[in-house]
Amino acid sequence: MAGHSKWAKVKHFKGALDAKRGKVFSKLSKEITIAAKIGGGDPGMNPRLRMVLLKCRAANMPSDNIDRAIKRGTGGDDSIHYEDLSYEVYGPGGVAILVEVSTDNRNRTAAEIRSLCTKHSGAIATAGAVSRLFHRKGQILVPRDAASEDDLMAIALDAGAEDFQAGPDGYEILTEPASFESVHKAIEAKGIKCPDAQIAFVPTTTVPVSAADAPAVIRLLEALDDHEDVKETHSNADLPDA
Repeated sequence: MAGHSKWAKVKHFKGALDAKRGKVFSKLSKEITIAAKIGGGDPGMNPRLRMVLLKCRAANMPSDNIDRAIKRGTGGDDSIHYEDLSYEVYGPGGVAILVEVSTDNRNRTAAEIRSLCTKHSGAIATAGAVSRLFHRKGQILVPRDAASEDDLMAIALDAGAEDFQAGPDGYEILTEPASFESVHKAIEAKGIKCPDAQIAFVPTTTVPVSAADAPAVIRLLEALDDHEDVKETHSNADLPDA
């Protein structure tokens, strides 16, 4: 997301952890189990598992929880059947939202996502209407107080980053998906911690959200994020500071 809105999401995620830490851990455990079942329990050989473990670290998820989830995924339990899907949504003010889910019942999940959208002034879009507004990029966020702009820019660009942007809250580094890990490792090798690092759907353009529409947009995004099958939501909303 453009401007400060991506940082607003990070701040909200951190602030919500204490309030619903159990639910966050439950969703992460599910992601770990699916990733381990598909690609094995070694993060060195399983890129999807590595991505989930980055989220676990940001959430301070206990290692015991992580180990149990990996064992469930690699334990040969054939009753675990999940598929990855995405839903394209229009929110208030013309905001575009791409919703990634993992579900064991696509009909149930589809009905529930549609119901959430209807309840919170959103609507399911036709296939391709929203996804065309995003491109898949490695995205790394670094707080302003974690590094100097010149030093961080040099590290990121030397490691193969595609773009570097400085904002009031911190720095956003974009990479091609294939370069994400090398750039992320180069930054952390210098002792610089990244509160949010993932391969994400980044909007090609953003939609300024009015102060009147912002509460409704936030309620829709929070409702989608809160659904047990939703892995990640991506939006092109540029939210006002207030």
